[in-house]
Amino acid sequence: MKVLHLDTNHPLLLEEFKKLGIENHEDYTSPKTVIHKKIHLYDGIVIRSRFTIDQEFLDKATNLKFIGRVGAGMENIDVGYARRKGVFLANAPEGNRNAVGEHTLGMLLALMNKMVKSHREIRKGKWDREGNRGIELNGKTVGIIGYGNMGKAFANKLRGFDVEVICYDIVGGVGDGNARQVGIMEFQQKSDVVSLHVPQTALTLSMVDTEFINSFRKPFWLLNTARGKCVVTKDLVQALKSGKVLGAGLDVLEYEKKSFEDWFTSTPKPFKYLRKASNVLLTPHVAGWTAESKIKLAQTIVDKIQAEFF
Repeated sequence: MKVLHLDTNHPLLLEEFKKLGIENHEDYTSPKTVIHKKIHLYDGIVIRSRFTIDQEFLDKATNLKFIGRVGAGMENIDVGYARRKGVFLANAPEGNRNAVGEHTLGMLLALMNKMVKSHREIRKGKWDREGNRGIELNGKTVGIIGYGNMGKAFANKLRGFDVEVICYDIVGGVGDGNARQVGIMEFQQKSDVVSLHVPQTALTLSMVDTEFINSFRKPFWLLNTARGKCVVTKDLVQALKSGKVLGAGLDVLEYEKKSFEDWFTSTPKPFKYLRKASNVLLTPHVAGWTAESKIKLAQTIVDKIQAEFF
């Protein structure tokens, strides 16, 4: 079995594949047009998000048996077409869910306690205790949208706090001991914090817009460690200005390129506001990007391929 690795990953993946008798080939720089010309030679590919695996690509990959996506989301793969062609799809949300849960909790606590704002002020010589009085998480209701691997990991991290955790998901029966599943109306009535843990789909694109935000009874804190395009940035900015959104922790941005390795060449006006706002915390799509998760992501792909083919 020959496998083409299109993105760099932890060396463990190459090493473990080799132990299984897989012939590893690496190409991390060639444009997609070059990959098209040789993809028919391979039984499998391993990719993060370098480019889209579309119908044209899949039609040229005449011997393809599997795609390993070293990450959680698979929006860069035409999943339906791949499955119709009998291609096994292996992603790895199990590998970075703990990292995402920890990062999300860290963002929430930093926002509510104005840690970034006070840090910036002290570096400039400003000592303002009253202006940086925080808000406690205890007694709040944390609402999680999307209760899969990532949502469950965040809920698990909240177990040490005196909070009510509720979840909303289009799939029924996903609630557990860490979060009670509710309908959208109760979710909008009760949530003090809204954390997104959804994949990027037709249903979630631009999900958080003005109408969505205004449907909540109370002002709330927004966290997004899912996908940037789930939030309409200009609508979020208006909500931050009006106070409907108390603060936002964004690990992902609407303006990111599909590869997630870059964002944009110009600076959109809404992002200029986010950069300066004292109640906004931004990180560069690294919620699931830890030293430990890099190993676990690779091992998850190995385990799934081994279980399916060996």
